[in-house]
Amino acid sequence: MKPHHPALLALCAASLAMTVPSVAAGQDRTAARPQPGRDAVVGDMLGTMQHGFYQCALPGDAAGDAFVEQPAESFRIGAGSSYETEAGSGVYLMHGTTLVFTRGPKKDQRFRRLGANTLQALEKDNTLGRLICTRLGGVD
Repeated sequence: MKPHHPALLALCAASLAMTVPSVAAGQDRTAARPQPGRDAVVGDMLGTMQHGFYQCALPGDAAGDAFVEQPAESFRIGAGSSYETEAGSGVYLMHGTTLVFTRGPKKDQRFRRLGANTLQALEKDNTLGRLICTRLGGVD
């Protein structure tokens, strides 16, 4: 068998590389990047809620009360993104208009901020739920 000249081998390899499409050039690297899950909050700034007691209620009906208080859902927002309920304490993350309780008895509950003092529950499909929590003035 006759040995091949190194320059001839390099020229053949370069010619072959130009005619065969590169595997790396055809890869879609976007699909390989981690994608945010349902609970991920993307964009916007981190923030905090007004400190104080938040009373939670469900809407009532025309024949009775305008709202039906849900004492077990109520909570108090404190310093350092903390909160307290009758069941214990935890922390929350406020990202843009989305509040997520990240630790404690309300862990994984999500709310949309409707104003400086009002939150509305978010369902698993990210639609607004019926529960509304409002900060009460003068109650600390």
